[in-house]
Amino acid sequence: MVNYPVDPKILQPYLPCRTELDSFNSVHYVSLVGFLFANTKILGIPFPFHQTFEEVNLRFYVRYKEGNQWKRGVVFLKEIVPKRMITFVANTLYGENYTTHAMKHNFTFSNNGLQVEYRWKVNNEWNYLKAIAETNLCEIAEGSEEEFITEHYWGYTYVNDSCSGTYQVIHPRWKVHKVNEYQIFCQTEKLYGTAFAHTLQQKPSTVFLAEGSPISVMKGSKIFAL
Repeated sequence: MVNYPVDPKILQPYLPCRTELDSFNSVHYVSLVGFLFANTKILGIPFPFHQTFEEVNLRFYVRYKEGNQWKRGVVFLKEIVPKRMITFVANTLYGENYTTHAMKHNFTFSNNGLQVEYRWKVNNEWNYLKAIAETNLCEIAEGSEEEFITEHYWGYTYVNDSCSGTYQVIHPRWKVHKVNEYQIFCQTEKLYGTAFAHTLQQKPSTVFLAEGSPISVMKGSKIFAL
């Protein structure tokens, strides 16, 4: 999880109806995240050859107030996966912005620690996130940037100016591995446009490796403008 401070003006055009930008210590973030889906089921049904696959996404953080409760969540700017059927199903069921690229990953334990790598191909060139992390796990500190990044349990999508999609994501509180080294190569302008090129070329504020866990993505619903 690679996290960058971002000018909130860049995010405003992507903000779903009735949500507002969420921040940590008055700083707004976008995150470039690589992870592996494993034993995936769609509506409880496993699909052959579509159960284990990589994803790399770019996301930012929002919140929505329902009654007296704030529901903190994320908006995905783009989600990259290696299978066209996954792209079709996710875009159809959840209104997300999935796209299909060749992808691969590698996890290796060595004397240097846990080495994790995600790759995705853009115009015949491999982009990548690489990290070498400590093998031991740490609790996420209360009030930390890591807690802010990981403790969002809702997804929000832009439908139109008077309607947003929303769905709940359920998972336990994660632990993290401390990252000692990392490398990033991403053709940001080609993938995300000129608005995000500068943001994603600066040094990240934090880079960490989360343990991951079983996750349930619940059935989506709609939020309408008042």
